[in-house]
Amino acid sequence: MSRKRKNTEPIRISGLSIIDIAEEGKGVGKADELVIFVDKAVPGDVVDVRLVKKKKNFAEAIIETLHTPSALRQEAFCKHFGTCGGCKWQHMQYSAQLTYKQKSVESALQRLGKVDVSDIEPVLGSDQNQYYRNKLEYTFSNKRWLDATDMAEEAEGRQMNALGFHVPGRFDKILDIEHCYLQADPSNQIRLKVRDYALQHSLSFYDLRNHEGEMRNLIIRTSSTGEVMVGVVFAYAEQGHIDGLMEFLKTNFPEITSLQYIVNHKKNDTIFDQEVITYAGRDHIFEEMPLGNGKTVKYKIGIKSFYQTNSEQAYELYRITKEFADLKGDELVYDLYTGAGTIANFVAHSAKQVVGVEYVPSAIEDAKFNSQLNGIDNTIFYAGDMKDILTRDFITEHGKPDVVITDPPRAGMHQDVVDRLLEMEAEKIVYVSCNAATQARDLALLTEKYEVARIKPVDMFPHTQHVENVVLLKLK
Repeated sequence: MSRKRKNTEPIRISGLSIIDIAEEGKGVGKADELVIFVDKAVPGDVVDVRLVKKKKNFAEAIIETLHTPSALRQEAFCKHFGTCGGCKWQHMQYSAQLTYKQKSVESALQRLGKVDVSDIEPVLGSDQNQYYRNKLEYTFSNKRWLDATDMAEEAEGRQMNALGFHVPGRFDKILDIEHCYLQADPSNQIRLKVRDYALQHSLSFYDLRNHEGEMRNLIIRTSSTGEVMVGVVFAYAEQGHIDGLMEFLKTNFPEITSLQYIVNHKKNDTIFDQEVITYAGRDHIFEEMPLGNGKTVKYKIGIKSFYQTNSEQAYELYRITKEFADLKGDELVYDLYTGAGTIANFVAHSAKQVVGVEYVPSAIEDAKFNSQLNGIDNTIFYAGDMKDILTRDFITEHGKPDVVITDPPRAGMHQDVVDRLLEMEAEKIVYVSCNAATQARDLALLTEKYEVARIKPVDMFPHTQHVENVVLLKLK
């Protein structure tokens, strides 16, 4: 019995017009009935592509020739663009990014939630679309990603250590970052100096496959108040090597407010169950947001704390959330998935009482501290799984809320939580989401008793496909 050999010649398509952007950020074209997702393509491009993956109804492709550049294109500003997994849209004008973010929200809400989006408000762009992040985490590796220039050099004596970001799809390959446009200085200087120190003092970079080496991760947090936190995560390092690097950072960067380190022997990078040692300064930094009338709310940020990574847009997001809630001062507010109580403490001065619920116990401790820090005495916080805490007995004890604010993780709300919201019948629900698809799913369930009154997308992450969305629901 003979069998035909599979044709291994790659499939190429010429003159493909890019007509849209997919949710994961790739350009979309069509050839006959085949939908083709094209990496780094922009709507309006005309390109020749080579297919790299083909299924029955769709394919993935890369650009081989750009014949007609889209009017929406711009030069990428970062030399690492295309290899680094971040800032995937920096080759598209920011105004166009906002257009497609708005479109993605509309599409998800319409298609998955059957929501009428005719009155959706325009997406709120970020005034700052470079150096907007307040937290970055870098990875050390002894397996540096090699580009074409590197590969042309002699392998013998090649520098293989890197401090930077994971290359997409390669857990053990790290792109050595020279300059990152995501976080303002002194972030870049600190990273470069730490890398140089480690190389000069022969500190071993972590081996992500074999779990060996001294240097593992570098965490840098900054705040709008000008404070800086640096956390170095070591693996198998001698205490003398740890102290040497920490003293170097303390001496060379006196602007560091909080200098800490962690020793992590686990096979994963999560630090939530790890001891944090403060080497110099405080074990936290402070963030601040305006409340109006000259007042501010202050937040304590620890190395493990959750805080929105775009400080300026976080204020806008919370301002819109508060505006949608339209608090008069006599309301009982439930703040679900409260995190470190950022929204709860932001709206507390406009409500009678705020009850916050969050899964992570350390975040609830931060939330309580933040209330004390600001002299807020009308908040109560509980730690535990939302579906287990938000019971009928809980509502009987604390009272039926007038307003519910919910800001769940990307997976959206558990069915039990949706059921409880339908049962408690608060007059208003303000639903903040970082994933319009799961938000749409939940809105479809809530339409049993609620109608959508307002929708406002907020761009927290310029040059990426991600967008936050705020929806106001009113009881029918």
